[in-house]
Amino acid sequence: MSESRPADPVELSAALIRCPSVTPEEGGAIRLLTERLTKAGIACHRADRGEVSNLYARFGRGGPVFGFNGHTDVVPVGDAAAWSYDPIVGEVRDGRIHGRGATDMKSGVAAFAAAAMDVSAEMDAAGAPGSIALLITGDEEGPGKDGTLAILEWMDRAGERLDLCLVGEPTSRETMGDMIKIGRRGSMTAHVTAVGRQGHTAYPHRALNPLPALCGLLAELAAHELDQGTAHFQPSTLALTTVDVGNPASNVIPREARATLNIRFNDTHSGASLTAWLQERAAAAQAATGVEIALDVKVSGEAFLTPPGTLSKLLERAVQAEPGETPELSTSGGTSDARFVKDHCPVAEFGLVGRTMHQGDECAPVAEITTLKAIYARALRDFFELPQPA
Repeated sequence: MSESRPADPVELSAALIRCPSVTPEEGGAIRLLTERLTKAGIACHRADRGEVSNLYARFGRGGPVFGFNGHTDVVPVGDAAAWSYDPIVGEVRDGRIHGRGATDMKSGVAAFAAAAMDVSAEMDAAGAPGSIALLITGDEEGPGKDGTLAILEWMDRAGERLDLCLVGEPTSRETMGDMIKIGRRGSMTAHVTAVGRQGHTAYPHRALNPLPALCGLLAELAAHELDQGTAHFQPSTLALTTVDVGNPASNVIPREARATLNIRFNDTHSGASLTAWLQERAAAAQAATGVEIALDVKVSGEAFLTPPGTLSKLLERAVQAEPGETPELSTSGGTSDARFVKDHCPVAEFGLVGRTMHQGDECAPVAEITTLKAIYARALRDFFELPQPA
């Protein structure tokens, strides 16, 4: 039996902030949500893997199924003494809730959990068909291998499917509701190692200096225009992040030099196509210089786009009705667990203004958390064709 009193997303945010859930510690956050959701009549299942705690919660049995995804793990506090407020108390003062996870993203989880509790009660009372599912992980800020991926794999085994999913990451840029993410750029990192032959700088002909080969390759890669962008994506970028030799002697030509680069790419490319391009250019540099060049490439996420449609229109209408904003549909920013969900169903992201995420003195306006719950609840009611409250 669901509770009749509206769920309070601010109180739930504070309760979650008080759970010390720095990746990969559960800290009581998943247990707290399980208790609250179960009390509201939402069935809860654990999908833990390794040392990571994961929750799959569902109200209803039939379709269609509206899913939410989010995480309760947070990055470390850092220097607690540098905070103006205790970072794990969840204190509300001056119209804001303070603490680690207030923005990213315990308040977002609290908002969609509260919306799900309220709307599931309305669905139950009206006998409305359909289901609401919540996918909540403790491994988004960490490696990400045992979090949302583990939940999705558990769902496949259990025969659970979503028709669409909303990730509650903080996507608003300046004002609440000004941006919805309908895709993300891909991200990949390449570690480059150039190996030559060590020698004395007075006799360079007896050595094979790896630095000119490496620097020439890096200059070529950095100057290359990957693309000019697409209808929904900005141009792809390649950034050189470090060059390391570790040579303390000025009269020694080093044997080895290393560099790292990161590529943020749009849907013109894939991780495989860019890896092949990097390997081709490295092989050409090796052939031209005789310096052995090896690549270690890791793709953390592929670019994806959910074309404007049912989910984005639901969110646009809800945002226009609640804070009165007209949101921009964007693919900017880094990666999120939407990169995993997109292989299961259409996905979009929408949440708070992310101004203070990962910072000291992280906080979120109480009014924005309340509005976020209202937006989520309105989108749910529209999806299930329930009446909106007067």
